[in-house]
Amino acid sequence: MLLPALNHHIHRRLPSSHHIFSLNLSTLSSRRHRHRLLPFAPLQFQSHQSNEENPYDLICEDPIQVCSDIWVRSFSRSHLHPSFPNLTGFLKKFDLWILAYQRSCAHQTGSFPPKNAIHISELRSLLALSRSALSGRHPWGATTHLILRSPNDPPSIHRIAKRKFLALLESSPPPFQDHVLQELLLLVLEPVFEPRFSSKSHAFRPGRSPHTVIRTIRSNFAGYLWFLKADLTDVADDFTPELIVSCLEKAVGDRKVVGLVKSALRTPVKVVSGGEGKVLDKLTKRRMKRKMLRKRRKKKLLNENEPKPDPYWLRTFFSFAPEEADWVPRYGHCGILSPLLANICLNELDNWMEDRIVKYFCPSKLDSIWKESMDDGSHNPAWPEFVPSSGREKTRRMDYVRYGSYILVGIRGPREDAVELRKDLIEFCETRYGLRLENSKIEIEHITRGIQFLDHVISRRVIYPTLHYTATGGNVVSKKGLGTLLSVTASLNQCIRQFRKLELVKGDKDPEPLPCIPMLYAGQAHTNSQMNKLLETMADWYKYADNRKKIVGFCAYVIRSSIAKLYAARYRLKSRAKVFKIASRDLSRPLRESTRNPSPEYSDLLRMGLVDAIDGVQFSHMSLIPSCDYTPLPKNWVPEHEWVLREYIKLQDPKFFCELRKSVKHQEFGVPQDDMSKIVWNFKVCGVFGRDNHDNNKQLGNSAESSNYGKLLVNGL
Repeated sequence: MLLPALNHHIHRRLPSSHHIFSLNLSTLSSRRHRHRLLPFAPLQFQSHQSNEENPYDLICEDPIQVCSDIWVRSFSRSHLHPSFPNLTGFLKKFDLWILAYQRSCAHQTGSFPPKNAIHISELRSLLALSRSALSGRHPWGATTHLILRSPNDPPSIHRIAKRKFLALLESSPPPFQDHVLQELLLLVLEPVFEPRFSSKSHAFRPGRSPHTVIRTIRSNFAGYLWFLKADLTDVADDFTPELIVSCLEKAVGDRKVVGLVKSALRTPVKVVSGGEGKVLDKLTKRRMKRKMLRKRRKKKLLNENEPKPDPYWLRTFFSFAPEEADWVPRYGHCGILSPLLANICLNELDNWMEDRIVKYFCPSKLDSIWKESMDDGSHNPAWPEFVPSSGREKTRRMDYVRYGSYILVGIRGPREDAVELRKDLIEFCETRYGLRLENSKIEIEHITRGIQFLDHVISRRVIYPTLHYTATGGNVVSKKGLGTLLSVTASLNQCIRQFRKLELVKGDKDPEPLPCIPMLYAGQAHTNSQMNKLLETMADWYKYADNRKKIVGFCAYVIRSSIAKLYAARYRLKSRAKVFKIASRDLSRPLRESTRNPSPEYSDLLRMGLVDAIDGVQFSHMSLIPSCDYTPLPKNWVPEHEWVLREYIKLQDPKFFCELRKSVKHQEFGVPQDDMSKIVWNFKVCGVFGRDNHDNNKQLGNSAESSNYGKLLVNGL
């Protein structure tokens, strides 16, 4: 039960925008002069050649089972339990190194290599890399003394000039062997810290996403009047190695693991030289812009082992990433381990805010919500919360959510409390992190002005419902009330800005669609399929917005008009009106260039398999767009894999299992084994007609008719 829940998380792919290409510059010379170029080869590699240990003898466990054991162990320990004293044992497991290598190859080549397809030379290099890491002398950021080479880096046996060699050294990307070690550390450290993280944090964590943030806001932030939004990017980017290591040591007591992270943080990062400081004139800028446009429109031929680039719809959707989700931390040579380290440091801020929430809570029986405790059922879970805005005294309460380096605090109280919280937050960052947070990075806004978070605007709508109730004496009283509804809408202005960056529209107030130039050389079927995937992804992104129909309808209008203008230019139809007339509103009918030569009909070509079927562009009518999903998060919600882990750990306890069995017998519930036994017995007695017919036969009594019917069933019907 545990393995299927964790399989997707352990084998997950990294975002394609973080591709890291490695370069083995030690192979730029011929094999005869390799020892002259590399006089200081790693000692681990030399000892490996002398020992000649077979890597296949070290492959003895299932790496998925090893990772599952780490997750179970970490969730079985209490938060007050001492730190993990020994994680080096997991670093010594060669099966985990192979899994880290497979994930790194999948990230770089686009395919997950099976274990039996890895060459023996690569396994030996991987074994040498593991020895180098365990000895504490791993060369982070190496360019020439590489132990493990990338599968996309074939050996070069041609001589190159010294000037070109130095240029390659200066511009070389992070090596592949660093990526493998980062993957291994992530596999070991992530399950250690996941149970320690606060439920208020949603970024860079499995099972959590911007959608969980929006659903949390919709469920829990309806009763707040003042909102504090803070940008901690400047603080999080400047975390010192000493601070990160001190936060890491609170949960990890293994010196080798801490030493690896410390060396990755303290090793200087090579800065790739570029022309940022050059001042360019207008003519040079125009030439560079034209050159980039020609390069963008030109078809690119991929190398033999080069992975395919992301499709157009995915690259376009990545450009719609909000400001809060676009931040990715980078610390030294930690690479993909940096987001986890950022969460480890910012978890102290989460714990501090949770203590402030408990201290700030002050219930009032005169208020309509949170009269006695913080866990009162104060809203209808099937609809946005209804909160009356009038009253002599209100409950004072606050809530908090964090996504990456951006936090949002809702406060039910006066503005002075929000100002005091801002002052305390600046003081906390200065005392704990040693960095001062500027006042301009912290905004305090009232709910009536609207707060933008993750490209969604949080506001409220005032309503005046008529309340009907029965007074003393049985009289029905109708009274006009005052209340508010929480509104979470997608920002249309932000959507227009993103389309303007993509050069799909021009203008602000009344945007005019522009032709989609990147799809100029694609066919009609391929273009429509790409845009359909983009629209499906956009509709899923705005799934929890109140104005989902409006925002997705606007995106569909822009994309459909942009494609129509492109088709008008490609097929020489002069206007998009003629395109819609021929290809219909959803552009599903085939278009072709006007020519005198007769060509076969599209239906004949489609039947022969010479052309692809053309799918219409989705959401051409407003009725086809799905409505907003108002399903809130349940109370004490946890991701599915975490829930499975906790249930699995409970069932491993014999006391809990015995108590569960006693409660089942006490309440006269049937266990699954008893139900299965009844089903099997009824099938043997009643045949294929099943259990229901057998129960009906029992109700007929001992009459001759029922006995004959039972004999007939037993005899084969």
